[in-house]
Amino acid sequence: MSLLKSEPFAAVTSMDELLAIASVMEQEAIAAYSNLADMMRREGRVDLVAVFDRLVGEESQHLGNVERWSETLSGRKPDLASLRWEPVDTFDDEGASSIAPELMTAYRAFAMASRNEERAFLFWTYVAAQTDKDALREAAEKMAREELGHLTTLRRERRRAFHAGLDAARSAPAADLPALEMRLADHLEAEAARNREADASSLETMARKARARASSIARQPLGESPLLRSGVTPEVAARMAALCELLLDCYLDFGERLPDEEGRNRAQQFAAETVECRSAIRAALT
Repeated sequence: MSLLKSEPFAAVTSMDELLAIASVMEQEAIAAYSNLADMMRREGRVDLVAVFDRLVGEESQHLGNVERWSETLSGRKPDLASLRWEPVDTFDDEGASSIAPELMTAYRAFAMASRNEERAFLFWTYVAAQTDKDALREAAEKMAREELGHLTTLRRERRRAFHAGLDAARSAPAADLPALEMRLADHLEAEAARNREADASSLETMARKARARASSIARQPLGESPLLRSGVTPEVAARMAALCELLLDCYLDFGERLPDEEGRNRAQQFAAETVECRSAIRAALT
């Protein structure tokens, strides 16, 4: 999502309110990126810890600018009591906190951050357009320019991450859906052997369905998945939760874009089974 879901519902009426809104927005971004950094730290994704820590640093610098501006004007930091309403839809982690960490990449992180900066830029342009006070309009335009500058930096980092990802993908092994389904089945059976009896039965059922999907696709391919075009990293292939989510993404993609109804129906059925499999995996691992 690159645009706001809705325009700010009320005009900003004072500089205190404008700075309080800016402070809330920056604190929300800091908290979200900090949580993502902590999640990646727990999962051992040192590369992404550095990415999200950097984003925390960028947003903290923005917050510091807002606080210094407020102290210059009023002698105090932004007063949240000045808020009559809080901005909504200006930050979205786009599911990053709930997907398998192995599927998160630096490119995806910087792309998400870029879209959030676009939303913040649009928010401030709306605020500027809604006020009839020159001082408030100029302040909102200044905030928009700062967000635009940050967006330029993030888009540059996104491009670098994209090209770095291409280099890494060239060394990743080729993959196809039947092979990945068989790999998932192996993971499920191995986990079933280690798990409690109740979960073991569910995992074994999911393994049989994965092998059935592999056989079906081998006989009647769905086509080439763009999500597999660059291969599958060893980290994803080695973790059944990440592998299951990748397969789900593939089937959802096929279910939306295959030209024939039969193919879309097969893909949607496979997606439904994979959702069920993901639930079984989560239950077994908790």
